[in-house]
Amino acid sequence: MDKMGRCESVPCCRVLLCYNFVTFKRIASKGLDTMLVASIENAEAHDYLSERLKKAYVFLRENDLGALSCGRHDIDGEDVFANVMEYDTVPAEAKKLEAHKLYYDVQCVASGIERVEVAPLEGLVCAKEYDEADDYALFESPMPATSVVLHAGEIAVLPPEDAHKPGCIAEDAPVHVKKVVVKVRA
Repeated sequence: MDKMGRCESVPCCRVLLCYNFVTFKRIASKGLDTMLVASIENAEAHDYLSERLKKAYVFLRENDLGALSCGRHDIDGEDVFANVMEYDTVPAEAKKLEAHKLYYDVQCVASGIERVEVAPLEGLVCAKEYDEADDYALFESPMPATSVVLHAGEIAVLPPEDAHKPGCIAEDAPVHVKKVVVKVRA
Protein backbone atom coordinates (compact mmCIF):
# COMPACT_ATOMS: atom_id res chain seq x y z
CA MET A 1 0.00 0.00 0.00
CA ASP A 2 1.38 3.41 -0.85
CA LYS A 3 1.22 6.54 1.32
CA MET A 4 -2.14 7.49 -0.21
CA GLY A 5 -3.78 4.27 0.99
CA ARG A 6 -3.79 2.50 -2.37
CA CYS A 7 -2.49 -0.91 -3.22
CA GLU A 8 -1.69 -1.84 -6.78
CA SER A 9 -0.93 -5.11 -8.52
CA VAL A 10 -0.74 -5.71 -12.26
CA PRO A 11 0.21 -9.36 -12.84
CA CYS A 12 -0.33 -10.68 -16.34
CA CYS A 13 -2.57 -7.99 -17.84
CA ARG A 14 -4.91 -7.66 -14.84
CA VAL A 15 -5.59 -4.35 -13.17
CA LEU A 16 -6.24 -4.16 -9.45
CA LEU A 17 -6.64 -0.84 -7.72
CA CYS A 18 -7.69 -0.61 -4.09
CA TYR A 19 -8.64 2.66 -2.43
CA ASN A 20 -9.51 3.18 1.20
CA PHE A 21 -13.06 4.31 1.91
CA VAL A 22 -12.04 7.87 2.83
CA THR A 23 -10.41 8.23 -0.58
CA PHE A 24 -13.41 6.47 -2.15
CA LYS A 25 -15.80 8.98 -0.59
CA ARG A 26 -13.70 11.92 -1.80
CA ILE A 27 -13.30 10.59 -5.34
CA ALA A 28 -16.87 9.24 -5.65
CA SER A 29 -18.23 12.63 -4.64
CA LYS A 30 -16.40 14.04 -7.66
CA GLY A 31 -17.90 11.39 -9.96
CA LEU A 32 -14.62 9.56 -10.65
CA ASP A 33 -13.91 5.84 -10.69
CA THR A 34 -12.24 4.61 -7.51
CA MET A 35 -11.69 0.88 -7.74
CA LEU A 36 -11.46 -1.66 -10.49
CA VAL A 37 -10.80 -5.36 -10.36
CA ALA A 38 -11.04 -6.65 -13.93
CA SER A 39 -8.99 -7.84 -16.83
CA ILE A 40 -7.89 -5.09 -19.17
CA GLU A 41 -9.87 -6.80 -21.92
CA ASN A 42 -13.13 -6.53 -19.93
CA ALA A 43 -12.69 -3.20 -18.15
CA GLU A 44 -14.30 -1.05 -20.84
CA ALA A 45 -17.32 -3.35 -21.06
CA HIS A 46 -18.56 -2.13 -17.66
CA ASP A 47 -19.96 1.17 -16.49
CA TYR A 48 -18.59 1.35 -12.94
CA LEU A 49 -20.54 4.58 -12.43
CA SER A 50 -23.90 3.24 -13.61
CA GLU A 51 -26.98 4.34 -11.67
CA ARG A 52 -27.18 0.94 -9.97
CA LEU A 53 -23.53 0.96 -8.87
CA LYS A 54 -23.91 4.56 -7.68
CA LYS A 55 -26.75 3.38 -5.43
CA ALA A 56 -24.34 0.86 -3.90
CA TYR A 57 -21.70 3.53 -3.31
CA VAL A 58 -24.25 5.87 -1.73
CA PHE A 59 -25.49 3.10 0.59
CA LEU A 60 -21.94 2.37 1.72
CA ARG A 61 -21.10 6.03 2.15
CA GLU A 62 -24.26 7.10 4.00
CA ASN A 63 -24.75 4.21 6.45
CA ASP A 64 -22.95 3.31 9.65
CA LEU A 65 -21.77 -0.07 8.37
CA GLY A 66 -20.68 -1.27 11.79
CA ALA A 67 -24.21 -0.74 13.13
CA LEU A 68 -26.01 -2.65 10.36
CA SER A 69 -27.61 -5.92 11.42
CA CYS A 70 -26.57 -9.12 9.67
CA GLY A 71 -28.82 -10.16 6.80
CA ARG A 72 -30.32 -8.55 3.74
CA HIS A 73 -30.93 -4.81 3.41
CA ASP A 74 -32.97 -3.70 0.39
CA ILE A 75 -31.71 -0.71 -1.55
CA ASP A 76 -33.52 -0.99 -4.91
CA GLY A 77 -35.44 -4.28 -4.89
CA GLU A 78 -33.71 -7.14 -6.69
CA ASP A 79 -31.49 -4.73 -8.65
CA VAL A 80 -29.43 -3.49 -5.68
CA PHE A 81 -29.36 -4.96 -2.17
CA ALA A 82 -26.83 -5.46 0.59
CA ASN A 83 -25.93 -8.60 2.49
CA VAL A 84 -24.30 -7.93 5.85
CA MET A 85 -22.29 -10.78 7.37
CA GLU A 86 -19.78 -11.60 10.08
CA TYR A 87 -17.24 -14.42 10.08
CA ASP A 88 -13.70 -15.40 10.98
CA THR A 89 -11.16 -15.49 8.17
CA VAL A 90 -9.72 -18.88 7.16
CA PRO A 91 -6.69 -20.06 5.17
CA ALA A 92 -7.19 -19.51 1.43
CA GLU A 93 -6.55 -23.22 0.80
CA ALA A 94 -9.74 -24.04 2.76
CA LYS A 95 -11.96 -22.14 0.31
CA LYS A 96 -13.06 -22.22 -3.32
CA LEU A 97 -13.43 -19.27 -5.66
CA GLU A 98 -17.02 -18.16 -6.22
CA ALA A 99 -18.55 -16.40 -9.21
CA HIS A 100 -21.90 -14.87 -10.08
CA LYS A 101 -23.67 -14.43 -13.40
CA LEU A 102 -26.31 -11.87 -12.50
CA TYR A 103 -24.61 -9.48 -10.07
CA TYR A 104 -21.52 -7.42 -9.43
CA ASP A 105 -20.24 -7.70 -5.87
CA VAL A 106 -19.33 -4.42 -4.18
CA GLN A 107 -17.54 -5.77 -1.11
CA CYS A 108 -16.78 -3.45 1.78
CA VAL A 109 -15.07 -4.52 4.98
CA ALA A 110 -16.75 -2.74 7.91
CA SER A 111 -14.35 -4.12 10.53
CA GLY A 112 -11.38 -6.47 10.48
CA ILE A 113 -9.03 -7.32 7.64
CA GLU A 114 -9.20 -10.01 4.94
CA ARG A 115 -7.49 -11.13 1.77
CA VAL A 116 -9.58 -11.59 -1.36
CA GLU A 117 -8.23 -13.66 -4.24
CA VAL A 118 -9.48 -12.85 -7.74
CA ALA A 119 -9.12 -14.77 -11.02
CA PRO A 120 -10.75 -14.53 -14.45
CA LEU A 121 -13.39 -17.23 -14.97
CA GLU A 122 -11.97 -18.30 -18.30
CA GLY A 123 -10.14 -21.59 -17.89
CA LEU A 124 -11.09 -22.22 -14.24
CA VAL A 125 -12.06 -25.75 -13.19
CA CYS A 126 -15.63 -25.88 -11.89
CA ALA A 127 -16.00 -27.38 -8.40
CA LYS A 128 -19.77 -26.82 -8.04
CA GLU A 129 -22.11 -26.18 -10.93
CA TYR A 130 -23.96 -22.88 -11.17
CA ASP A 131 -26.87 -22.57 -8.73
CA GLU A 132 -29.39 -20.38 -10.53
CA ALA A 133 -31.51 -19.72 -7.42
CA ASP A 134 -28.54 -18.38 -5.44
CA ASP A 135 -26.55 -17.02 -8.43
CA TYR A 136 -23.20 -18.66 -7.75
CA ALA A 137 -20.83 -21.39 -8.84
CA LEU A 138 -17.62 -22.56 -7.17
CA PHE A 139 -14.24 -23.02 -8.83
CA GLU A 140 -10.82 -24.42 -7.99
CA SER A 141 -8.16 -21.80 -7.38
CA PRO A 142 -5.54 -21.22 -10.06
CA MET A 143 -1.97 -20.43 -9.23
CA PRO A 144 -1.26 -17.60 -9.16
CA ALA A 145 -4.42 -15.63 -8.39
CA THR A 146 -4.47 -11.89 -7.87
CA SER A 147 -4.82 -10.98 -4.20
CA VAL A 148 -5.86 -7.82 -2.44
CA VAL A 149 -5.99 -7.18 1.29
CA LEU A 150 -9.06 -5.23 2.34
CA HIS A 151 -8.91 -3.29 5.61
CA ALA A 152 -11.90 -1.77 7.36
CA GLY A 153 -13.39 0.89 5.10
CA GLU A 154 -11.96 -0.47 1.84
CA ILE A 155 -14.01 -1.77 -1.08
CA ALA A 156 -13.62 -4.08 -4.04
CA VAL A 157 -15.95 -3.99 -7.06
CA LEU A 158 -15.99 -7.45 -8.60
CA PRO A 159 -17.63 -7.98 -12.02
CA PRO A 160 -19.39 -11.19 -13.09
CA GLU A 161 -16.57 -12.41 -15.35
CA ASP A 162 -14.17 -12.74 -12.41
CA ALA A 163 -14.26 -15.35 -9.66
CA HIS A 164 -13.32 -14.28 -6.16
CA LYS A 165 -12.42 -15.85 -2.84
CA PRO A 166 -13.17 -13.50 0.07
CA GLY A 167 -12.69 -14.23 3.74
CA CYS A 168 -9.08 -15.41 3.59
CA ILE A 169 -6.54 -14.79 6.34
CA ALA A 170 -4.64 -11.62 5.47
CA GLU A 171 -1.86 -11.77 8.01
CA ASP A 172 -0.65 -14.41 10.48
CA ALA A 173 -3.88 -15.47 12.16
CA PRO A 174 -7.64 -15.51 11.62
CA VAL A 175 -9.54 -12.33 12.51
CA HIS A 176 -13.22 -11.55 12.89
CA VAL A 177 -14.64 -9.60 9.95
CA LYS A 178 -17.86 -7.71 9.47
CA LYS A 179 -18.54 -7.10 5.82
CA VAL A 180 -21.20 -5.54 3.63
CA VAL A 181 -21.58 -7.04 0.15
CA VAL A 182 -23.81 -4.94 -2.09
CA LYS A 183 -25.19 -7.02 -4.94
CA VAL A 184 -25.73 -4.94 -8.09
CA ARG A 185 -27.54 -6.45 -11.07
CA ALA A 186 -25.22 -6.51 -14.07
